[in-house]
Amino acid sequence: MNTKEIASRLLDAEENKTPIEPLTETFPEITVDEAYDIQLQQIEEKVKRGAIIVGKKIGLTSKVMQKMFNVSEPDYGHLLDDMVYVEGDTVRLDELLQPKLEFEIAFVLKKDLKGPDVTFLDVVEATDYIVPAFEVIDSRIKDWKIQFEDTVADNGSSSKMIIGGKPTRLEDVDLQHIGMVVYKNGEYLDSAAGAAVMGNPIRAVAWLANALAKYDISLKAGEIVLSGALSAAVPIEDGDTFTAEFAHIGSVSASFEYKED
Repeated sequence: MNTKEIASRLLDAEENKTPIEPLTETFPEITVDEAYDIQLQQIEEKVKRGAIIVGKKIGLTSKVMQKMFNVSEPDYGHLLDDMVYVEGDTVRLDELLQPKLEFEIAFVLKKDLKGPDVTFLDVVEATDYIVPAFEVIDSRIKDWKIQFEDTVADNGSSSKMIIGGKPTRLEDVDLQHIGMVVYKNGEYLDSAAGAAVMGNPIRAVAWLANALAKYDISLKAGEIVLSGALSAAVPIEDGDTFTAEFAHIGSVSASFEYKED
């Protein structure tokens, strides 16, 4: 198996808006380490083309999702500057393949974090502030027929993020019990609490810093970390507007539409 060739296939799928067959079917021998290598090769190529790494995303933070993928830990992907939107922006659906939306809490760091021994308190000390966020996940794998190695190789199925709310210090909130309510087109859609993310999103960030150490990667001051979805991802359709309201840290909203002819 040629990991460079697979990385190129995924890049082409993203650029041409044409998803490919699952890697775990085409290359059933693929390992998790190879999948992360494929992810890194794509990020390195995008950086060569001018993209800037602005953070990381964590996925599969709930026990339900881990059981679905038959794994015992989350996964992660990289966030690039061209993936970032802000509160109230309209996201173009014609730039995506088969998008879904997740509702998260984003951490912005003021200090570097590097594993393998990062603790809960280290994350608290390294965090500048938190804000509510959306992550638009998208799969370059056909029909979302993904296994764990597929989503890892595909940069954690990440695509876009929308940052909103008001910057809030960790010391001012109880992330474990923080509540969230989501509205789609003005109607109630879902609700959840911070504990849905590994018991506390701070634990997810600590896990990420320690997982990245295996590849000699650190989280850097100024970077954004999407700490994991509080509830299930939902499909996005043309004309949709979503708002997620979080206790104490404000809200985030965005609209989605295809480019007008």
